Amino acid sequence: MWASTQVGPEAAARGAAGEAGEHTIAVLGAGIAGLVAAYELESRGHRVTVYEGSERIGGRIYTHRFGSAPDAPYAELGAMRIPPGHALTLAYVDRLGLGPALRPFHTILSDENNYLSTSGGFVRVRDAAGPLAADLRRTLPLDGYRRATVLFGAWLTAAVRAIGPAGLRDGFAAAELPVLLRLADRADLAPYVRGPRADRIDLGAVFRDHPELRAECSPRLQGFLDDLLLETGTGLTCLAGGMGRLTDRLAGRLRGPILLGRELTALDAGHDRVRLTLRHGRHGMVRRHPAAVCTLPFSVLRGLGLTGLDADKRAVIESVEYAAATKIALHCREAFWTREGIRGGASATGGRTRQTYYPPPSGDPAKGAALLGSYAIAEDADLLGQFPEQARHAALVDELAPLHPELKEPGAVLGAASIAWGSHRWSNGCTSLRWALGGDTARRAEERRRAARPQGRLFFAGEHCSTTPAWINGAIESALGAVAAVDATLRVAR
Repeated sequence: MWASTQVGPEAAARGAAGEAGEHTIAVLGAGIAGLVAAYELESRGHRVTVYEGSERIGGRIYTHRFGSAPDAPYAELGAMRIPPGHALTLAYVDRLGLGPALRPFHTILSDENNYLSTSGGFVRVRDAAGPLAADLRRTLPLDGYRRATVLFGAWLTAAVRAIGPAGLRDGFAAAELPVLLRLADRADLAPYVRGPRADRIDLGAVFRDHPELRAECSPRLQGFLDDLLLETGTGLTCLAGGMGRLTDRLAGRLRGPILLGRELTALDAGHDRVRLTLRHGRHGMVRRHPAAVCTLPFSVLRGLGLTGLDADKRAVIESVEYAAATKIALHCREAFWTREGIRGGASATGGRTRQTYYPPPSGDPAKGAALLGSYAIAEDADLLGQFPEQARHAALVDELAPLHPELKEPGAVLGAASIAWGSHRWSNGCTSLRWALGGDTARRAEERRRAARPQGRLFFAGEHCSTTPAWINGAIESALGAVAAVDATLRVAR
């Protein structure tokens, strides 16, 4: 089996044999978009060579294992969940024989014993409704509102504070919430109240059934709302053994070479060829291919030597913004959080850590357990991501210790691993950023069209070219579109 953090001997042999491969279609990048593109092109009878600048496959799917044993604890430093409506992702999971490995993904605040931060300190989710409502009353006058409306405002504010970037959180309760509360009170949200104490509310159902609420959101909140509701909703799944199994399985199905450590430095898009300038260690090389699918993030692509692109393509490559993300995982001696009744989900820890996920224990308990101690996005990602790795890891332990003092016990933390995607050499960001476009669907569609538009024999794919940026489903969607265009172009040329 391939490991997403290393390359096996069979792959190395294939790579050495396929280095010349100039009669093959080039795929640039061995993340999920690149691997799907290569797999689909081969299924249509094309020969393919995959070039990857780093020394591992998977891209922004990155399962880190604390040890080499199959049952070693692991943490997701990249993509970690699949929403229920992402049909393309689920179809590939089934197609690759991974359907039996699907497990429920317990998201943030989904466990009654998860914690969230209030003005009075950390409280359990089961006890949070009262403190959240009290905090909201300190910001807004709530007299006269129905109880369900107050719950809506309290839990929506909690979700925005837990998941939203700083620019969205700041001023949300004072600036946006009053209008939403007035509209919500007219609608009567009592049917959406949930939970054993009838003090939770189904935010997803509220926004689904009352589009007038979404229409009143600011452009940035509208752009972020779908992700916010997905991340706090139900029906999410993940792969037992790690999301890296998806890219490992795809790589294992390819017949052509996957060449790791081939850094693209320049790209020339011609009308009948694509010319690649690559660096492998100290050696430079030039390769020409009848077509290429580029899945590199535009944040990386704009730093390369690009020729053969028209002015509009250059403009969109330069203009697409990317959000940062930082993830820090701790290898713990034991899953101490289970003694506190936490069986999964995530706490909204706030501060610099933002979110703390508790993966369900798996494998041999003697090998310890993984804790995803910090997941931060956008502006918050740099709060810990700016530090060198060791300082970053120490800062995380210090910040989590008031909530989880077990982390300070001698020998409690066996190791750590992290990645700051915003400054990561091969991504320069975790996802393309479309929040600023809000609910402007026409503008989003135009930006997507410009991002995916080919240049001669150079085609483009990746989540930045899709209808669902930031998700695996978007990467797959874009790869399928690029493959269809490549196949049609080459068949006409014959």
